[in-house]
Amino acid sequence: MKNKVYKLAVRFKKKYFGTIAFRIRAHSEVIADHINPDEKLLYVFCGQKGYSNREIFSSCVVALTNERIMVATKRVLWGYFLTSVTPDLFNDLKVQSGLIFGKVIIDTAKEKIIISNLANGSLREVETAISTYMHKEKEKFKNEKK
Repeated sequence: MKNKVYKLAVRFKKKYFGTIAFRIRAHSEVIADHINPDEKLLYVFCGQKGYSNREIFSSCVVALTNERIMVATKRVLWGYFLTSVTPDLFNDLKVQSGLIFGKVIIDTAKEKIIISNLANGSLREVETAISTYMHKEKEKFKNEKK
């Protein structure tokens, strides 16, 4: 699984080469370590976690699986940060496009996850992937409640 997460992140970075992201392999390994055996990887992208475009040293990898959205950052010396958002906690998605870079803001019940320094060309693809996924998963969640 480690190679698959990394390959998808690198594919995204190559396709949208204007996106700023460093240490993709290390961040991808955090996600791969936390994916459950029955989880399927659907989409992966990378960027900077944080609102400011000047924060270029807070890279992360974001993965959509069939169960959740995962945001991982491997720290330089030791440890890592992992945020997991299940469909029932997802509220809204906001996309902001600037002159060179764009942002994706994932609004959850507890926090806002901001992925910045994305190439403007990638915003439609990222938005479509997250929106389609969340719409489908929320429908499943609603049907299970009935």
